[in-house]
Amino acid sequence: MNCKYFFKDNGPIILSFLLIITLLILPTGFEQKQTYQNADRVKARVISTDNSDIVDNGLIRTGEQKCNIKILEGKFKGTKATAINRLNGSLSQDKIFESGDKAFVVISHNKNVLSSITMIDHFRLEKEIVLISLFILFLIIFAGKTGIRAVLSFITTILLIWKVLVPCMLKGINPIWISMGIVLAMTMISLSLIYGFDRRCLASSLGVFLGIIVTATFGIIFTKVLKIHGAVMESSESLLYAGFQHLNLTQIFMASIFLGSAGAIMDLSVDICSAIYEIIQKKNDISRYEVIKSGFAIGKAACGSTTTTLLLAYSGSYITLLMVFMAQGTPIEFIFNYKYVAAEIIHTIIGSFGLITVAPLTAITSGFLLTKKKNF
Repeated sequence: MNCKYFFKDNGPIILSFLLIITLLILPTGFEQKQTYQNADRVKARVISTDNSDIVDNGLIRTGEQKCNIKILEGKFKGTKATAINRLNGSLSQDKIFESGDKAFVVISHNKNVLSSITMIDHFRLEKEIVLISLFILFLIIFAGKTGIRAVLSFITTILLIWKVLVPCMLKGINPIWISMGIVLAMTMISLSLIYGFDRRCLASSLGVFLGIIVTATFGIIFTKVLKIHGAVMESSESLLYAGFQHLNLTQIFMASIFLGSAGAIMDLSVDICSAIYEIIQKKNDISRYEVIKSGFAIGKAACGSTTTTLLLAYSGSYITLLMVFMAQGTPIEFIFNYKYVAAEIIHTIIGSFGLITVAPLTAITSGFLLTKKKNF
């Protein structure tokens, strides 16, 4: 086999494997800042529970649940003891354990003597691994080699976010620029795994990056115009209280706008680029003008459905908030004027701007890079 074509097709796979290995061993710099440094976090099995100290007040439950547990790992493996599950009256954070449950617990100890055990949460890792494994299995069965490439892209994206993006933001690096760099890297990796080292990869990547620049620009402008503070994001204030007062939450919010829409933008760009490539393959003598015109026509049809997809993706996570507004009879003008609703409008509409622009931009880049006939 010709080495040039072998590397063109399989080079992205090799590079992705190397990048995944590198990212796995790469330290984030925050490994020593764990909350429970002087305690053991282990799995335990709940043998029985005592709910006599739980106080019910309508929907609110406070007090303590005592759990008799058997420790399943660590230096105290096999030990039976009593653990405390504290309830704070929050339905979203509190949990109730039952006999037979597997849980994560934190063991405080002095050398080999147990001092206290706190119930943390239900142990879900095993079921999550099963779910992820099923996803990977079905993807590979359905898509074959393409499915394997998609899995590599998925893993690489997760590692880039966790090992590079998040630590860099915590260290105070400009969120917009580091997010831009990560999006560009993820785009190049994902598209090279789809197309190989091919002109299609370059054409689609350029379209995506130009679309992201448009999204980022509008996001920065309208975040300032609508006076949205980054603290509107969930758990953002907790970062400040955890010792990261130097963080610019508003810039992080701006970065989250184009990060959230990057996947949909990439998807639409691939659709346009692939369609244009097929047109060129069927008609080699087609001109750039005709290719770009066809790309625009394809993009018009794709933009409508993709924009709706983005709207549903964002609104789905806020369905309970919409229900609260309706249940309280909140006037529609009040709803749209709330800061956190305005923040979601920015996410949705600005993300849609990226989708609207990536279609013609990808048509133009594909027209210039993929056509053999240079005349217009």
